[in-house]
Amino acid sequence: MADTAPSMKLTFEGAQKLLSAAIVKAREMKVPQCICIVDSGGHLLTMGRMDGAFALSIETALRKAKTAAAYGIPTGGISPALEIKLALGTDGQRINLLGGLPVIVDGHVIGAIGIGSGTGEQDREIAEAALGAIAGAKRFTF
Repeated sequence: MADTAPSMKLTFEGAQKLLSAAIVKAREMKVPQCICIVDSGGHLLTMGRMDGAFALSIETALRKAKTAAAYGIPTGGISPALEIKLALGTDGQRINLLGGLPVIVDGHVIGAIGIGSGTGEQDREIAEAALGAIAGAKRFTF
């Protein structure tokens, strides 16, 4: 077994592309949003709160992004039987609300995007649209 493995990293410039694409989609939908982009370890790279977005949604957007990065799957799809355990075990840092998507390129989770302030479906739609800004990023269909 190898002692090392190749990896990829989401750069600040890539995070800015995701943020910009999410803002474009949110404006198109007329749904102001809080948008957080994290690296693969769940550390914030960039974020934005659009005029009119609910300020407390910054926290949910960040937690959606952290959860998607940690598990490499979209938020909202984790078994309901695990939701409370997940929240309790992480002091609320992991949540299962729609709107968090991992950024996966060539099979590597390189980061995640979390959107909050619309309905869960709107949040997820904007996150999915933003993934198109990263070449080779896995796209999700719902």
